[in-house]
Amino acid sequence: MLCKIYGQNPSERELQRVVGALGSDGIVIYPTDSVYAFGCSLRSVKAIERLRRLKGKNEFALVFADLAQVAEFCRVDNAAFRILRRNLPGPFTFVLPASSRVPDKTLGRRKTIGVRIPAHPVARAVVGALGCPLVTASVRVDDEVSEYMTDPELLHERYSREVSLVVDGGVGDLVPTTVVDLSDGEPEILREGKGELQ
Repeated sequence: MLCKIYGQNPSERELQRVVGALGSDGIVIYPTDSVYAFGCSLRSVKAIERLRRLKGKNEFALVFADLAQVAEFCRVDNAAFRILRRNLPGPFTFVLPASSRVPDKTLGRRKTIGVRIPAHPVARAVVGALGCPLVTASVRVDDEVSEYMTDPELLHERYSREVSLVVDGGVGDLVPTTVVDLSDGEPEILREGKGELQ
C-alpha cells in the first residue's frame, strides 16, 4: 500500500494508518531528511527479526521524536548532549552507548546504537504518533555500492511484498546521513554524509 503524507500538516488519518501497520508487527518505508528508510516498532520483536532478514544485517539505528526520548534509551554524557543539541534534528546518525532499555534483538552483539532525529516532519510525526522509537535502516538498491532509491512509487513496486506500506513523502535524497561516533569521548566521523557537524 502506498500512503501519501505531506510534510506540512500531516494527515492524522494517514499517520494512524502507518501507526496501525507498525503496531501490527509491520515494516514500513518512510522518508527522512536524507534517504528513504525501512522502519519498524522497537516494541515488535517479530518486525525486528523480519527487518534483519530483509536487510541481511544486524546493525540498525533508532529514530527518536526528541532528545528526551534519546536519554531514555542511551547513555548520554554532557559533552555528547551538547553535540546532539547543536545538530539534531538533522541528517546525522550519532553512535551512543545503549541503555538496558534497548532490546538485545536490536543491538545484536553490540553495546552501542545509532541515534537519529530526522529534520523531516513526516518521520518525526510517525515516531511521535507511535509513542516509541523506530528501528531503522536505509533502503539501498545495492548495499555494496551504497546506491539509494528516491522514488516512493518505485520503492512500493519493489518492496510491496516485504513491507506493510510505503509512505510517499515526495522524492527522497541520494545522500545518506553523516555518522558520528560519540561512544568513546571525542567525536569521530565514521562516514561523511549530508550533515555538517556543528
